[in-house]
Amino acid sequence: MAPVTPTPVPPLKVAKFGGTSLADATQIAKAAAILRADPARRVAVPSAPGRRSDHDAKITDRLYQCHNTAALGDGIAGVFEPVRQRFVEIADQLGVKDTGWLTEELDRVEAGIEREAADGQGPDYAASRGEALNARLLAAHLGWAFIDAADVIHFTPAGRLDAGKTYAAVADAVDHAGGGHVVIPGFYGTQPGKDDHDPPRIKTFSRGGSDITGAIVARALGAHVYENWTDVSGLLMTDPRIVDNPRTIELLTYRELRELSYMGATVLHPEAVFPVREAGIPVNIRNTNAPDDPGTTIVANTDEHPLQVQPTADAVPITGIAGRKDFTIIALEKALMNTEVGYGEKVLGVLRRAGISFEHMPSGIDTLSLVVEDTQLEGKLDDVVEALKREVEPDTIEVDADLALIATVGRAMKTQPGMAARLFGALATAGINIRMIDQGSSELNIIVGVNSDDFEKAVRAIYAAFVR
Repeated sequence: MAPVTPTPVPPLKVAKFGGTSLADATQIAKAAAILRADPARRVAVPSAPGRRSDHDAKITDRLYQCHNTAALGDGIAGVFEPVRQRFVEIADQLGVKDTGWLTEELDRVEAGIEREAADGQGPDYAASRGEALNARLLAAHLGWAFIDAADVIHFTPAGRLDAGKTYAAVADAVDHAGGGHVVIPGFYGTQPGKDDHDPPRIKTFSRGGSDITGAIVARALGAHVYENWTDVSGLLMTDPRIVDNPRTIELLTYRELRELSYMGATVLHPEAVFPVREAGIPVNIRNTNAPDDPGTTIVANTDEHPLQVQPTADAVPITGIAGRKDFTIIALEKALMNTEVGYGEKVLGVLRRAGISFEHMPSGIDTLSLVVEDTQLEGKLDDVVEALKREVEPDTIEVDADLALIATVGRAMKTQPGMAARLFGALATAGINIRMIDQGSSELNIIVGVNSDDFEKAVRAIYAAFVR
């Protein structure tokens, strides 16, 4: 008997579109064209409409306003009207025929917001309706099936994602939709009640949570790629407000993204990485307004991934530069500190009891420094210093504020000689004093601390040293 050749599984791309990509009918039409351009894009995850201009309001912000008004016991017809008109306008301009369904749905949302507020519930239901309505419009415009996130994204009673139940529900719902083209709204799901008398309710992720929904759906369906469509052509190597026209990062790993995000570089919601990272699914950040740009691809391992993105000939030895201001150094010095068993534990115990987390802890044989974000120390600094003096008895203790941290991140840093020398040389040439140096055990980055006033100058100097 001849062996049976398995039927190849067609590639699947889950495409999430952000609020700026869906702000009006023109933007939604662009998103629809992107979806139709690639037969692998069979699942769309939309956000609520974002701002159309600097003077406009996001639909989600207007919906929060509706909830706040209703919570005061006032009618919301007036504040809901801009929401109603926005969706009616989008439907009209897209040519989506309202046979009564849109009007009925808008009426249902308005009444639901007032009902939830009257019941003393939070704003989750109101906040989620922008995604729900936008997804219905996008599905109607495309002629695709609509799957309500409330039916497939499940939270536990404690408010955490019920991953197993959610993955199974998403896969089952898409299968029952014929395995074809579907639209699933982002940002929300369903949380069960506390008991049999408490009905399930809508629960949202934190703001920007449509990224998380897209990643969950991609993981549930075993997508080949998770595309995240936004208003930028990928992740930039550094802040464009500091460096003019910085390069786009073509390829980076999830670990590098984590390092850059931690230091302030944001494109994806931080929690959106984990579902796809666990499954080894690449993320491709793309620009709705420039769909031919390749964007940034994020992978688990640059040696083995399905997109086979290759760096260009003029690739640079670092991936990106990111940083933040407003840190304080608490520096302790004590003779023979290294011989005192448990010294570091006692120092960290002081912070733990004060409810303070630290960023870095550089140390020497007789010195130990704590780098703490200023917001962590508000109203606590004097008490922490006194507790350290009392419990660890340092010879000296100094507090130095106005520190900025800059992380230079790159997977090639641990194998390429001279990286640190180039970085420190650039700062020296620029006349910048380095107040702290730290390198993580992964050797993915080098973090330097400089005076806050030197932050922008230092970022520009480092960028110029590595990007010719």
